[in-house]
Parts: sequence; C-alpha cells; structure tokens
Amino acid sequence: MNCTLCPVGCGADRSIRAGACGVKGLTVAKYYLHPFEEPPISHKNGSGTVFFGGCSLKCVFCQNYELSRAERGREITPEELADIFRKLEEMGADNINLVTPDHVSDDIATALSLYKPHIPVVYNSGGYCKVEALERIAPYIDVWLPDVKFYSPALSERYTGRKDYFSYASEAVRYMAKKPLVRSNDGKLLSGLIVRHLVMPSCTSDSLKILDFLKETLPEGAPLSLMRQYTPMGEFAKYPELRRTLTAQEYGRVVDYALALGFAPLYTQEKESVGKAYIPDWDF
Repeated sequence: MNCTLCPVGCGADRSIRAGACGVKGLTVAKYYLHPFEEPPISHKNGSGTVFFGGCSLKCVFCQNYELSRAERGREITPEELADIFRKLEEMGADNINLVTPDHVSDDIATALSLYKPHIPVVYNSGGYCKVEALERIAPYIDVWLPDVKFYSPALSERYTGRKDYFSYASEAVRYMAKKPLVRSNDGKLLSGLIVRHLVMPSCTSDSLKILDFLKETLPEGAPLSLMRQYTPMGEFAKYPELRRTLTAQEYGRVVDYALALGFAPLYTQEKESVGKAYIPDWDF
C-alpha cells in the first residue's frame, strides 16, 4: 500500500522501500523509564518511553539526529511492540510514551489493539501530522503531547524542510484540544493535552505568534511546556545562527509573554537542561 500517513504523502510502498520518513516498517531504537519529561508525564516512576526510528520532518537541529535519520533502530512487529508495552508497564511506568509516532501510527494502533496498557498512553509528536491519521489512533490515546515548532512558513522551510508545517500542526492541535483534561489526585495527567514549544535562537518573535495561537486554541487549564534545552548539534555551515545556545534574554522574553497571557500550568526549564547529557543512548 502506498503510504500517505504523514503530510509529505510520499506514496512509498513501505513493504518494499523506505518512505520520506527514512524507514520501511516499525523501527524502535530504545525503550525505558524516562525521568525527565514534564512532571505530570514522568510523574513518580518515570514515563515508559518508546523511541521510534525515522521522521517525516528533517529538522536540521534535531538532538536525536541518528534516530530521525533512521541510522539507529531495529525493525520489529506490532506484536513485539505490544510486548514492549507490557514490559514497561511491569517495570512500573506511569504511562506509555510514544515518541515520534506519526509515520508509524497505524502499526502502533495495531499493537495497541493487541494490548491496551492499563496506564495512560501518550502520543508524543513533532506536530507535523494529518488529522485523519490521528483519528484512527485516537481511540487508543489518552494524552496528546505535540510540539508546535514554528509559525512562520519561511522558518519551518529553512529548519525542517516543510513550508506547510504550521498549517498541519495547528489543525492537529485543534483536534487534540478536544480531549477532556483529567488529572489524578497526585498530579499525573490521565487525559488531555500538553503542548511543547522549543524556543530557538533568534526566533523569539515567531515564538510569540505561536503563543498567541495557543492562547486562542487550548482549553482552560491545558498545560504549556516552554523548553530551553536547544543544544547545537551537527554541521551548521548553512545555519550559522544555530551555532549558539539560547540566551537568558531570549528565553525570558517568551516565558514572560506566556505568563502575561495567563498560561497555567506553565512548565519551564533551567539553563542546565542544555547539553548532550540528556540525549539517550540508542541501545535497543
């Protein structure tokens, strides 16, 4: 079947060759209990995180470059993925966290139909996804955790290769925002939406436009996560502006605007979040 799961719509027959995402089938590079997600996601024991190989976005600044470019990972079946869900649950995971799932969402849905965990399932997406694909996997998802990376088509084309990024991401967030917000008594998110935004060097004006959109779109009480963790990675000959980390003034400008707009809960990061220490070892 020719694949049109993601907005690229490359039409690859992924039983024969890789699509624009870089993978043929379902590829996993790591699964473990992740302690460094937002508090209602990592919660007490850690988030049962599964990292999928490949990505239909080509972010030049990707911290998981080896993974997104399909240089890491082992191809597995939906049945094997269902077993991973069981293992993570047995390890005490507070949820199942599906990282970069959009290009393999149908296979993930199959795995979840074989075994639906008794803990929340988190869909941790780069935001570049089709609503019709989300609708197919939605019956298995408890928490949506999308990025909204860029508002400007020029910026998204320069840094991700996708000029239409925001048009798809905005529709995805509008769809995800319909999910009822439910927390446990001790603060774990059981249902709902958390939107993430990575503040980038020299891009704070774009960040403010994203915050305006989110203020109009998110339901009252939906958490917002403003990430400071941008770490220069890779070769930046064509992108000299990305060779540095974020300044305190840049990050502070975006955080102050979010506070002025009344976002709550608002999750922020300290400058210590920058660095390669938080990038996982791909050991599966």
